[in-house]
Amino acid sequence: MYTRIALSIAALAVPAVLAGPPAQADSRPSTPGSTVTLPLAGIEQAPDAGAPRAGRTEVLTAQRRTAGYSLLGVTWADPDAGERVVVHARTRTGGVWSPWRALHSEGEDLGDGASRTRGGTEPFWAGRSDGVQIRVGVLTGAAPRDLRAELIDPGESIADRLPPGPARAPRAEARAADGRVVAPKIVARRDWGADESLRDEKFKYTNTVRAAFVHHTADGNDFTCEDSPKVLRSIYRYHVKSNGWADVGYNFLVDKCGTIFEGRAGGVDKPVLGAHTLGFNTDSMGVAAMGTYTSAEPPARMLIAISTVLAWKLGTHGRDPRGRVTLTSSDSGSRYARGSTHTFDVISGHRDAFNTECPGQALYDLLPAIRTDVAIRLG
Repeated sequence: MYTRIALSIAALAVPAVLAGPPAQADSRPSTPGSTVTLPLAGIEQAPDAGAPRAGRTEVLTAQRRTAGYSLLGVTWADPDAGERVVVHARTRTGGVWSPWRALHSEGEDLGDGASRTRGGTEPFWAGRSDGVQIRVGVLTGAAPRDLRAELIDPGESIADRLPPGPARAPRAEARAADGRVVAPKIVARRDWGADESLRDEKFKYTNTVRAAFVHHTADGNDFTCEDSPKVLRSIYRYHVKSNGWADVGYNFLVDKCGTIFEGRAGGVDKPVLGAHTLGFNTDSMGVAAMGTYTSAEPPARMLIAISTVLAWKLGTHGRDPRGRVTLTSSDSGSRYARGSTHTFDVISGHRDAFNTECPGQALYDLLPAIRTDVAIRLG
């Protein structure tokens, strides 16, 4: 089955991913994004019949009116508390309250040798909203300290007026004279509207790329490709301002239209040290599928783009996409104690290194097909 899927992926041409300024200048100014932080403590109303019941209720806010935001998450002071915390939220969008949604704890890491500062949930894209209600349940032990809701407005950028890509007809994949896959077209940080004043000034590098970890951003699927730059700016702001990381965690992100975005700064052609897989960021890279793929099938164009960027990076470093690699854990918060080694597939899922459902079962099941497709591209 995986061979059939892989060949069907490979049979499609690589998408032409859009980058650069639009053909005509837009006179509307860009506006910076913002983060509103709401402290979370206590039970503000009696639980109703529709509220989640998982764990001991530590926080249940009233339905709060808020400033406009598009992405939310919940963070806490203890970075290791995620396994005992269950978070649900609902939002008011277009005057209507959504159902309760689970916000899953994330398993990323600063990745730069610094101590971890805050834990938290994966960010969730709600769309333009002006209200929120949050429940925090605790499965065991004490509630995490300093619980906060983080409401993020991505601001506006000229990137938001670019047509979603790929908008042109598919083209054949180009190869360099030595047979290696040429770098695909990647939307640079400046072209998705990254505010470079947010991140650490120093770029951080690892030695090489020996493995690639595939993720999903787990922020829902209720956004269009036109919204992708806004979603990415929101994830970036959440990772830096709310989680306390140096930059956005992933090296690359791919949307459902097959657009590849530059993630963490430092040069797409360099082994940039990411913050994507707790304990195993050294000598690895992380590519994230934008959206949630627990049950939803990743679109074909997304799979093609993931294969393309993996073929380029792994091919550049001489890695066999169907091979295995032994890595050493740098953090016991991963599935493997600090200092121990584990042998991974060169192309692995986040869950292979951390106790998480990421990259979602539907995408994880396609990793064998992706490995085969990358090998085909590398010839």
